[in-house]
Amino acid sequence: MRICLYEDRRAADLYPLALTRPASDLLCGLSTLGEKQARHFGSSAVGYLCRPALAPLLRARGAPANDPTWLRAAPAVLVNARWLPPAQPQFGPFVEGPHVALAGGEIAYAVLDQKRLQAVSPGTVEECLRDWAQTLPARAAGGTVISRAWELIDRNGEEISRDADALCDPADAGLHPNALALVGPADRLFVHRSATVDPMVVADTTRGPVIVGEGAQIGAFTKLEGPCFVGPHTHVHGARIRGGTSIGPHCRIGGEIECSVILGYSNKYHDGFLGHSYLGEWVNVAAGSATADLRYDYAPVRAALPSGDADTGRMKLGALIGDHAKTGLGALLDAGTVLGPFAQVVPNGTFAPRTVPAFHRATPKGVTELDAEKVLKVADVVMRRRGRALTPELEGAYRALLGAVAKADPAPVTLPIRKSA
Repeated sequence: MRICLYEDRRAADLYPLALTRPASDLLCGLSTLGEKQARHFGSSAVGYLCRPALAPLLRARGAPANDPTWLRAAPAVLVNARWLPPAQPQFGPFVEGPHVALAGGEIAYAVLDQKRLQAVSPGTVEECLRDWAQTLPARAAGGTVISRAWELIDRNGEEISRDADALCDPADAGLHPNALALVGPADRLFVHRSATVDPMVVADTTRGPVIVGEGAQIGAFTKLEGPCFVGPHTHVHGARIRGGTSIGPHCRIGGEIECSVILGYSNKYHDGFLGHSYLGEWVNVAAGSATADLRYDYAPVRAALPSGDADTGRMKLGALIGDHAKTGLGALLDAGTVLGPFAQVVPNGTFAPRTVPAFHRATPKGVTELDAEKVLKVADVVMRRRGRALTPELEGAYRALLGAVAKADPAPVTLPIRKSA
């Protein structure tokens, strides 16, 4: 079965994490939205309709992206890249003929024949979907169409448990080094045989599974509270990883982390609290940096988005941090802080600004634009230290974002002395 993951205009609402990747690449639980969608339909043939700047990235993976020949070659299911599918898989959607499937009033996917696919392109997909919503039979899709990044944080713990049931081999459950102390059911513990676990490590599966990936290293005095996931080749150094946390591959982790998602190759190596947050790739959170996730008055947190503060309706929300963003030593991030890709925060003796645009730096004197060429050179150095490189396709995506930032042309901002919200 062929599926094509499309992005609509609301993919931009997954700011700042979707600025540098397709929305379907966002992690929730043990797998990305796109991986869940492919698993839901039992599909091995996956194509994409996406922003032009991201198409080369996907083609470099070997996936057809914005390819009309591939799209129109046979019937396909167009899947909203923001859709988080239900637990029950869907096999054989073509049995019912062409139709649209809805979740919470939004289109989750559309089952289409070749004739209807002839008109579809990245520029026309939303118009086509509106027409099909009026002319094709409607079905219930189940699941949820994600509107904002904090919804992925909300659902992460549940998705860890669901993905563990779907992806972890029960025969591997309970196998762990003698050095590890287990609290809770052994059948909810999954430690890869190649992982290294020091003495004085505790895994608590009382509230959900604990999964440690291939080649991961768990240092002494670490506590892993389920549901949580430590990705392949990630190092955890005497940290407290609390429930609802997913950590991607090749990260370096210390301190306390609660109910957060950290994508691959990011560093939070030292002490400091990170709660109810979502971090992109290649983020560096410096020693002593801390993130508030609760207002002192217990009012709902407002997220500082470029379009203005958004009422999240949540009592707890930490920071949303884009790829390659960095904090300086001891930087303090207030609840609802949003840092764009390549943003930098220099400590200023109080809370940092609650929003810093991509390719900008916040200092005690204000928010100023960074030298993009220097920043990209540093990114290449950072990536090569982990055996990766700034490929032409990835650099193209970053430069497209840089062009969008330049068009916005934000004026320098002078920071007032302010207290936590």
